[in-house]
Amino acid sequence: MKKIEAIIKPFKLEEVKDALGEIGIEGMTVTEVKGFGRQKGHTEIYRGSEYTVDFLPKIKLELVLTDKQVDAAVACIVKAAKTGKIGDGKVFVSSVETAIRIRTDEKGDAAV
Repeated sequence: MKKIEAIIKPFKLEEVKDALGEIGIEGMTVTEVKGFGRQKGHTEIYRGSEYTVDFLPKIKLELVLTDKQVDAAVACIVKAAKTGKIGDGKVFVSSVETAIRIRTDEKGDAAV
């Protein structure tokens, strides 16, 4: 099993969710996060004062999938989230040792 963590722009969430649904992936955890990379934030003006917004709003998706689903899911996320501009985000894939479904005590791939 693998865990996919993807950091994407907030307005791309629906596109990514729909694209994953089309390939049969339904379960995911979505978190609103803030951060920055090369984008380094930007300046805004509020009541006549200029201030810097260092941490930009992003969406973090987390999915735990069987090994055979991972490549298709990553390709799907990258394609749906891409705008071609700085700040599109990142995708991280890591190994998951085990998963347990609390309701039924299923373990491993069956729990996913």
